[in-house]
Parts: sequence; structure tokens; C-alpha cells
Amino acid sequence: MTQPPSSSAPATAQDGPLPRQRRTYSIGELAKMFEVTTRTIRFYEQEGLLAPERRGQTRIYDEKDRVRLKLTLRGKRLGFSLAEIREVVMMYDAMPDGNRRQLRRLIEILTDKRRNLERQLEDIRLMQLELDDVERRARDVLASLGDSD
Repeated sequence: MTQPPSSSAPATAQDGPLPRQRRTYSIGELAKMFEVTTRTIRFYEQEGLLAPERRGQTRIYDEKDRVRLKLTLRGKRLGFSLAEIREVVMMYDAMPDGNRRQLRRLIEILTDKRRNLERQLEDIRLMQLELDDVERRARDVLASLGDSD
């Protein structure tokens, strides 16, 4: 009769697969990876966008936190509000099955953001035309005054 291997015995192929170690990151590693300050990361944590594990005073970030930070920073670059980013991050957290309702909501957010950007772009174009007009008139007045400076 054979005895089961003791817990201190080395694992063998018969014992089944070894537990996969998950990749973790320190706050400094994430800050360097994304070229942000540790203060920025702490701010997003306070806002509920990141949820690192704590070991005493040390924050331990996992792959999910890394992706959440990536989504957060990308959202900020695209002009999303913290509330919009939070909604996207929550969808990411709850979306392993590709929930249709969540995907539709994400598409709505993106469509609204695109509409806002298009409006801003049109406003910028109009402002450029107005600036061109003011500059043209100023040059005309300057030319009519001659070179007396």
C-alpha cells in the first residue's frame, strides 16, 4: 500500500498541475510602466478605479489592476470623466462573458464621446476661421496705416 506524498514532497506530474503563479506589481513598477507618478496611482485607488491587495502598508497590484490602470489612463487621454471611466472599468470587471447589455452601454458611451469630440472639432474649426478673419482685417488696417513705426 502506497502512501500519498507528504505536503513537503516535491510535486510530480501525478500530483496534477502546479498552481499558476500570478504576476504582481509594486506601485513603483506600475508608475514606471505607465509613466505616471505613484500619487496618480493612489488617486485612482481612492477613486475606486484600482483595488490592490494590501500587505501591511504595501500595495500589491495584479494583472487586473494593471489593465484597469491602462483603461483609466486611456480614458483620461480621450477626455472621459472619472464617472465614465469608472463605468467602463466596472464593465471590464464584469465582462468575462461579453454581456450584451454591458457591451451596448460601452458602445453608447463611445458614441457619445465621439459626438462630443466632433462638436469640439467643429468649434475649433469655426474659431480658426474667426481668428483668420480678425488677422486679415488687422493686416489690412496695418497696411493702410503705412510704415510709420
